Amino acid sequence: MFPKDETDAEIVELFPEKVREVEFERIPLSDGVNLSCRYWLPENAIDSPVPAILEYIPYCTRDRTAARDEAMHPYFAGHGYAAIRVDIRGSGESEGVLLGEYLKQEQDDAVEVIEWIASQPWCDGRVGMMGKSWGGFNGLQVAARKPEALKCIITVFFTDDRYADDVHYYGGCMAVENPVWAFVMFPAMARPPDPALVGDNWRDMWSERLDALSPWIIPWVKHQRRDEFWKHGSVCEDYSQIEIPVYAIGGWADAYSNPVARLLKNIKTPIRALVGPWGHQYMHQVVPGPKAGFMDLAMRWWDHWLKETETGIMNEPKYRAWVQDSVKPSSCFEERSGYWAGEESWPSDNTINKTMYLKDRSLLSEGGGNSIRIVNSPQTVGRCTPFFGNMGAGDPQDPLDQRLDDSMSVCFDSAPLDKEFSILGAPGVTLEIESDKPSAFICVRLNELRADGSSLLVTYGILNLTHRNSHENIEPLEVGKRYSVQVLLNDIGHTFDAGSQIRIAVSTSFWPIVWPSPQPVKISIHTGSSHLVLPIRPRKEQDANIDHLPPAKHARVSPRTTLKDGDPTYVGSETDLKTGMLTFTYRMDTGLIKLENNGWKFSSKTENICSILPDDPNSAIVELSAIETFGRDEQLDVVINASQKMTSDETHFFINARIHVQEGEETILKREWNEKIKRDGV
Repeated sequence: MFPKDETDAEIVELFPEKVREVEFERIPLSDGVNLSCRYWLPENAIDSPVPAILEYIPYCTRDRTAARDEAMHPYFAGHGYAAIRVDIRGSGESEGVLLGEYLKQEQDDAVEVIEWIASQPWCDGRVGMMGKSWGGFNGLQVAARKPEALKCIITVFFTDDRYADDVHYYGGCMAVENPVWAFVMFPAMARPPDPALVGDNWRDMWSERLDALSPWIIPWVKHQRRDEFWKHGSVCEDYSQIEIPVYAIGGWADAYSNPVARLLKNIKTPIRALVGPWGHQYMHQVVPGPKAGFMDLAMRWWDHWLKETETGIMNEPKYRAWVQDSVKPSSCFEERSGYWAGEESWPSDNTINKTMYLKDRSLLSEGGGNSIRIVNSPQTVGRCTPFFGNMGAGDPQDPLDQRLDDSMSVCFDSAPLDKEFSILGAPGVTLEIESDKPSAFICVRLNELRADGSSLLVTYGILNLTHRNSHENIEPLEVGKRYSVQVLLNDIGHTFDAGSQIRIAVSTSFWPIVWPSPQPVKISIHTGSSHLVLPIRPRKEQDANIDHLPPAKHARVSPRTTLKDGDPTYVGSETDLKTGMLTFTYRMDTGLIKLENNGWKFSSKTENICSILPDDPNSAIVELSAIETFGRDEQLDVVINASQKMTSDETHFFINARIHVQEGEETILKREWNEKIKRDGV
């Protein structure tokens, strides 16, 4: 999918330095492969070399991130930096093949790229690295490789743990985002390089990609435990390998809020961290807001560590987090009101753990006694939280009012609150449970039951109960045996209103966030000893003195023409009244876009469908389809048509993937994959 270009940030056209753009240059690697880069630098950088900033991702400088790159990197260049956007091997106009995410080859190449950048006459030998999502991941991974010229990084919307806290597996359960994200990269890897940039060998480059093409979902499903496949690239395996300063940025609406706090706790080098209300976009263009000036903030970091200029950034709180106000639930927040909280260390002495006991149907300050609540949820619980994270583009991807899911869950409510209070950190719930099946998971949602009757999702957590002690060595449940398990909820900053009630909602399903258990499950919760721990963080006077973030700004983007309007984005669900089948549908169509400065044309039309029956976990289906086009008048006209379907039974996952690539009327590639993969505690 291509990001939206619209933004209401201020457009800046005059910078302190005149900017020169190099549209395309090859970076030679030691094995003979050349990587493609596009870069911007001050006009006089050859005479007065400057530090460099690298962003290294596989999303194609020519189309997928072209507008976003133009909005950001010239801004850096105009303030005295060389800003380099490199396509990873096998993507965009880079040679070679890309066989997966965060591979050793990717890191090896990055080390060489940094060495090449540092050796250029326009670079003074100092390099910073930045990136969001994939680029946030590999910034940390490359920092752990310790290239000499790399002096600091900014990592945005990232994880330090590729297994336990990424789009693949969550709490030991398979995330539905696992097949969805794999499919995003499936047709992307069939994209042709642009002949206008790479020259006459473009077809050989393209053929090499197509020959190597394979659906990434297959290995991702084969590795269902935390093994070496996932440990590679997980910097949490050894935080001490990161020896340079790190600025870590996250967002509460994003899927990656937890790793920020973990870096704060574990990295010993200079670090600053920021978590706002944001979804999965850079904060000058994101929804929900408030938006802020990412480039201006980043330059204070670069100036401090790359130019040795005092900017005051290291005098700011070590951890700055947005504590969100209570609001009526909405599927699409434009902004989330709240305030900035600042902490000089994390974990912080300013937070106080408050324990509340699950007892009968209540949340109480004292425990004791023992009653049993039975959880046997329909498979459709989760319909009020259909997205793993908000992609930040303004689509309706925020959690809905939770009342419908609450009605199909076991709930424990506090008395109405006498006064408001705030939390900051990761709430935890300890449950004393028994299961009637050897394989099950539990989902715990922390909601605010507001005075108007709405139920606002604050945060949630999921635990595969066969992973209760380890994500590496699974332990099936012994039916009828009592266990004590802890479910850690996602980090959050939130203020509960006076008059609201705190609600814990427990379910045995959460579709379409995670894949269902192999069989319908009945969990018995022993109340009285089961409890919630809230990290209460009183508002401090000094919070009011925290400087506001700079306003959102960006550089002007090159003109583009929409040759054909796309269909409106559709996000919705429907229930078949005869069968009870619940179906979620997400359709997005970019339309046909032409870049006026080079004539490159591209489009993307995708549809994601997730369906399930309320009483049958093995009715779960994820069906994905995409049509992408790339080309230029009188040069090439490529159509990529791809689909992927995933289902399961009690013992296996089933994957079918197809791709059809045409150039004009000629079929270049037509291939199908069918895989049957044994379930392994998932």
